[in-house]
Amino acid sequence: MTSAPPAPRRFAALRDRHARPYLFTAGLSMMGDNNEHVITYWVLWQEFHSPALVGFEVVSHWLPFLLLSVPFGALAERFDCRRLVQVAQGLFMFVSAMWCVLFLTGTLQMWEACVLLVLHGCAGALWAPAEQMLLHDLAEPEDLPGAIRLNATFRSLGTLFGPVVGSLLLFGLGPTWGILANIVFYLPMTVLMLRMPFTGHVRNGFRQVGRISFRAMGASLRTAAHDRALLGMIVLGGLVALCVGASLGVSIPDFAETLGAGDGGLGYGILLFANGAGGVLGGLLLEATGLVKPDARAAIVATVLFGITTVVAALSQQYVLVVVALFVGGVATLASGSIAQAVVQLRAPADQRGRIVGVYNTFGQGLRTGNGITLAFLGTALGIGPAVAAGGAVLVVAAAVVGAVVLWRSPQSA
Repeated sequence: MTSAPPAPRRFAALRDRHARPYLFTAGLSMMGDNNEHVITYWVLWQEFHSPALVGFEVVSHWLPFLLLSVPFGALAERFDCRRLVQVAQGLFMFVSAMWCVLFLTGTLQMWEACVLLVLHGCAGALWAPAEQMLLHDLAEPEDLPGAIRLNATFRSLGTLFGPVVGSLLLFGLGPTWGILANIVFYLPMTVLMLRMPFTGHVRNGFRQVGRISFRAMGASLRTAAHDRALLGMIVLGGLVALCVGASLGVSIPDFAETLGAGDGGLGYGILLFANGAGGVLGGLLLEATGLVKPDARAAIVATVLFGITTVVAALSQQYVLVVVALFVGGVATLASGSIAQAVVQLRAPADQRGRIVGVYNTFGQGLRTGNGITLAFLGTALGIGPAVAAGGAVLVVAAAVVGAVVLWRSPQSA
């Protein structure tokens, strides 16, 4: 008679002496990422007043995830993930330093801005798979879903408070010294990697992969196709990115104006805060209660809930209802993403984990590029609110179809 697998421990990652600083420094680095957006986007608008550049700011952030996640995932399989994280953090710091030089000398040109925006996006795409591989080392298998959820929660904290801290840096120190000071937020994780005893390969050893190329995506998808739940989570991540993506965040000003809270006061601030706060508090509550099982069924239900709350937030004329929908949507999207990521990591073959995580990032992050294009066209034709609602409605239907396919005749495997 075989013994039951160990039960997951709540907040296990926060009790581990290696995982705890990893989570905190990841949150700080994510805050630095968002601080940089606040400062540079403001300067670029003041300098160029170019709507085309605003569009490129979004594309440049997500396109590297679309094009490079699988090759970067293969790098995470082949090399020490600590060094890849350090390279990514170093690239973040280099970009901040270059912004500082260009601001200080007053020589900023649009092509230089475009190059730095792309390099910043590449740093994020390189960081993502190496970060997830290290989590696999830091947590026992039964605790991995909780570690992924807490990592997402701390990253959400960085995203939540990034605009606040970035604004303080921008208007307190000015854009030149504010962007220079922002380098400090990337240093803790860079230094931590010098002391981290894990490489991302401790549990399974280094895996020698073939040539690092875009063909790896096809090979990894063929591997995933043999596991219905694994493939379903990859598709589900892509649906969230393509249908809703980052459209909620960029649409808040329009929502606020429709609701009569577009004057930049407290009402507008609450709308901005609600979605991020839902992600943070939701992540903590899910970890504390352990009520949601980290499986494909839970990810699908959370995704459908996210789509529903997106429709409500985009179409409702009641301010309180919109705030509640944004908050609940924050909980749902964190649950959907963290559970899907856990399923992908746990079900991926050990010798292809980095590439399959890269495929998941390609769909779950990279397809946000397409969401920006879709939002632009539908927003022009229908208005921002109806365009966002349409994406949420499509997500509900598509996620339900994915759920039917994943769970049909094999619910126990999900």
